[in-house]
Amino acid sequence: MMARIPSSPPSIKPLPQSKNRPLWSVMIPVYNCSQYLTETLEGVLRQGIPEKVMQIEVIDDASTDADVAEIVERIGKGRVKYFRQSENVGSLRNFETCINRAQGELVHILHGDDRVLDGYYEKVGKLFQQYPEAGAAFCRYNYIDETGKLMYPQRPEVTQEGLLHDWLIKLAEYQRVQYVAIAVRREVYEKLGGFFGLTYGEDWEMWVRIAKYYPLAYTPEILAEYRKHESSISGQKFITGENLTDIIRAMELIQTHLPESKREIIFRRSNKFYAHYGVRVANRLWHDLHNKQAVNAQIKQVLKMHKDPLLFWKIAKIRIKVLLNRA
Repeated sequence: MMARIPSSPPSIKPLPQSKNRPLWSVMIPVYNCSQYLTETLEGVLRQGIPEKVMQIEVIDDASTDADVAEIVERIGKGRVKYFRQSENVGSLRNFETCINRAQGELVHILHGDDRVLDGYYEKVGKLFQQYPEAGAAFCRYNYIDETGKLMYPQRPEVTQEGLLHDWLIKLAEYQRVQYVAIAVRREVYEKLGGFFGLTYGEDWEMWVRIAKYYPLAYTPEILAEYRKHESSISGQKFITGENLTDIIRAMELIQTHLPESKREIIFRRSNKFYAHYGVRVANRLWHDLHNKQAVNAQIKQVLKMHKDPLLFWKIAKIRIKVLLNRA
């Protein structure tokens, strides 16, 4: 039986060169996120890109929350294709299926709970035209909550669009890209393989792997929206502290992509960044859920990663809140 979490990058089968290939493949992996899928599909369809230019396909990892095929047919009206796994294979194998089923030159893995804004494909497509050496291209994006309300925008990487400089080192320090914002040339996946190793932070490792071998193009224009909610894979892992365990594993994998002279300093910086991030997560878990066990799980992992006076002060403040049972 094939492992749900590949231990090495899974192979992506090359496609024969053809004039009839679409430029875009928008591959939408879903698992029990049907309440958001209509918005996701409408965001793509609203851009009016014809089928000969864009493949749109939902890849369903055996969802049980709704009739996903019915949603796809009702919203897509035949424009959106549907594929269902015969059994639940896990997120990484579902991503692998997405990429292998993609027929286009450019692959956008658009999760079924995220949204693209008008103009995403036009702008990102132009970046690939302007910078043919780019292996991937991405935009700035918003964070939205479960209801679709804006939480905050991502900080811009640079103020002018173009190829990013020293991107491997910057990206290796901490995650700066979400799936919804980035598109990748299919030939890059064919050469480097797919996602592997872990189910939280697997994309961070993938983007670093791409940055090791290819330039990346970027626009500071906000053209995508990443949804944060507790029912997501990452939400579940926050409760147990596994999010930080996986981040540590991602850091270790990322080390192999870095010049030897940079590894130690980047590893220290990453640990510090994510230790302080873990404290913010613990604070939010207490504020939103009043879950003492989840708070303790985050802090336990934080203290394995890094220690400094400011970190101890932040932890002390959370401990006091928990002790006094205050939000």
